[in-house]
Amino acid sequence: MSVATRVTSLSPSLIRAMSVGAPPEAIDLGLGVPGWALPEPAGRALAECAGREEPLGYGPNGGAPELVSAIADYHLLADDDGADQVMVTAGSQAALTALFLAHVSPGQLVLVPDPGFPAYATLARLAGAVPVPYRLGPRGDLDAEAFTQALDSGDVALAVLNHPGNPTGGGASLDALATVASACRAAGAVLVSDEVYREVYLGRRPASLRDVTDSGVVVSSVSKGWAAPGLRVGWAVGDPGLLQPARLVHNAMTTSAARPSQLAATALLRSSEQVLRQTRRELIQRWSIAQTGPAAVRPVATPAGGFYAWIPVPEWEAHDTFGFCRRVRDEGHVIVVPGTAFGAAGEGYVRVSCGGDPRLLAQGLSRMAPFWEAS
Repeated sequence: MSVATRVTSLSPSLIRAMSVGAPPEAIDLGLGVPGWALPEPAGRALAECAGREEPLGYGPNGGAPELVSAIADYHLLADDDGADQVMVTAGSQAALTALFLAHVSPGQLVLVPDPGFPAYATLARLAGAVPVPYRLGPRGDLDAEAFTQALDSGDVALAVLNHPGNPTGGGASLDALATVASACRAAGAVLVSDEVYREVYLGRRPASLRDVTDSGVVVSSVSKGWAAPGLRVGWAVGDPGLLQPARLVHNAMTTSAARPSQLAATALLRSSEQVLRQTRRELIQRWSIAQTGPAAVRPVATPAGGFYAWIPVPEWEAHDTFGFCRRVRDEGHVIVVPGTAFGAAGEGYVRVSCGGDPRLLAQGLSRMAPFWEAS
C-alpha cells in the first residue's frame, strides 16, 4: 500500500466529528480538555518571553535544555544520562507519531487497546501496519493475559499501553506492567506507555511503566495534568537507542516544539506541586457533580485517572450506540462520544468528558438523563 493510499484511507476522528452539525446551543461533553484557566506559572513565562527584546529563534531540535532538565527531574532520571533519555515533542501526539514511523514497517502488527484512543490504530495504518486490538479488563484496566495472547499474533513491531486509559479511566497494576514489559522484551516489540492522564487522579497516584522497568518508552505531556493543551508540548522518555530514530522523524515533521511553549512548559513542571494540587481540586469539583447528578447517568465507578465517565447506554439502545448519541446531541443538545469511536469493545457505552465548565457539566447531565430514563 502506498503512502498516498494510507493517507486517503484515513477517516476523521469521530470524537471531533460529533461536534459537526450540532445545534448551536448544544453543551459539549465530548472533547477531553481541562476546563480551567492556564496555570499562572505558564502565563508568567509566556509574558516574560513576549517582553524580551531579542529574536525568537527555533531553539534546538532536541528541546530547550531547561525543559529537558525539568522533564528528566520529573521522571527521576539520573543526571549523567538524563538528557539522552528525553525527547521533547510538539505534544504527545507528535511523540507517538514519531515513534510509530521510526519503529513500525509496512505489514507489521501494532497492538492497541480496545476500547482505546483511536489515534493508535490511525498511526498504525499511517505506518502501513495492521492494528491488532487487545481487550481490557472489566473496568478498562490492563489485562496482562489478554495482552500477552495478542502479542502472539505474529510480527508485532510495537505495542501501546494507555493508563489511566482514555476512554475508560482504567489503570494498570505494577504486576501487569511488569508482565507485559517482560513479554515485549522477549518478543522484540517496542512497548510504548501513554501516560498523559497519570497526574489526573482522585485516589492513589497511578503506576508508571518506569516503576517496573527501564525498557520501553513513556509518553506524556503538559496537556492534561498541567492543564495546558494549547501549548502543544509533550515528551517521550526511554532508552536513547529507541528515541534516536524517532528524534529524526520528529525533526523532519516539525523541527521543534514552539520556543515560548517550551518555556511555559518548563515553568509548569518546575511548579508541579502547586499546579497539580490545583488540578486535583478542579477534578474533585467535577467528579462531585458527576457522582451526585441524575442517577441514570452517574459514573459506574471512579476511574483510576482521567476525567471521563464511561457510561453504559440504556439496554434498549445498546444495538445502535452511534445513533443514540446522535439523538442525545440533536434532541437533547448535549455532545457525547459513542464508545464505538474507541473500538468494537466500546459498543454499548458513551464517553462523557467531565473536564470542562462545572456548570455546563451539571446542565449537560440533566439534559442527558431523560434519554436513559425513558424506554
